[in-house]
Amino acid sequence: MEFLRNVPIGQYVSGKTGWLRTIDPRLKFAWTLIFLLSPILAGPIWRVALVVILLGITSCGSLPLRIVWRPLLFLLLISFLFGMFSVFLPTNETASVLTARSPQELPNAIALGSSWELFKVGPLNLGDVSIGSFAVDRRSAELGIKTSTLIFTVVHSVNLMLITTSPEDLMWTLRWYLSPLSLIGLPLERLSFQLLLALRFIPLVQEEFQNLIRSIFVRGFSFRKLGIKKSIGVLLALGERLLTNILLRAEQGADALIIRNGGFLLSPDLFKPGFLLKQTMMWQNFVASIALLLMLCLRYKYGKL
Repeated sequence: MEFLRNVPIGQYVSGKTGWLRTIDPRLKFAWTLIFLLSPILAGPIWRVALVVILLGITSCGSLPLRIVWRPLLFLLLISFLFGMFSVFLPTNETASVLTARSPQELPNAIALGSSWELFKVGPLNLGDVSIGSFAVDRRSAELGIKTSTLIFTVVHSVNLMLITTSPEDLMWTLRWYLSPLSLIGLPLERLSFQLLLALRFIPLVQEEFQNLIRSIFVRGFSFRKLGIKKSIGVLLALGERLLTNILLRAEQGADALIIRNGGFLLSPDLFKPGFLLKQTMMWQNFVASIALLLMLCLRYKYGKL
């Protein structure tokens, strides 16, 4: 019942320990973009390297173990399951045909196609049930690696940024990156404030969902005894209640904003992090910038397919 509270995925966790908290949020955002965009059109070696780098950053980030190991273990399990599912999917790879003649007519011919097969399991006979064989070739293995590493890289990189960056710092960072768009009249102050409200609203949605899950366990619903039709009715009622509670929270937040004149008097510059000009932080930011440039060079040289 306390799953969302014990596994803080995407929720900011306040604290004073860890260099990941004090690094410039603009650099953290740039590093997150590297982990999100560099796997595109990249080979398996680069994708695996990104996973290793993320694990190294997590282990050396001086973050409390209690807020890291549960999401990390859960994400590793999910990535492994999706990777194994992708491995055993049929790839529909057709055998290559090099000549128009039969291979038996050519004594020195090498037949391609099955040489890419890594291992094969089956067929299996379990009593009266016969299960076909599962063959894993190079293409399916690469698909499994790409799927599992992509899920882990995308989710964990964003999670590291969110748990170490407050919503105010993230709003100021996006406002800084989008500042050139103000030249064309884009209302960045309003958009930044709306983003801050959305980030503050996400924990409320998770709390409402947690309360509904807890109510199901307290009442001891047995969906097996209810049947399919009544179970669907219960799920629809829960979805309706969740939407009603979320809209009620949104209405309360809107009323609070109206009382405070909409809140647009709060400029994003007021949320500028105050630790950016400290000398120790400047050295951390310098090292992070050099490492970011190094990552771009390595992606250009070794990350291609």
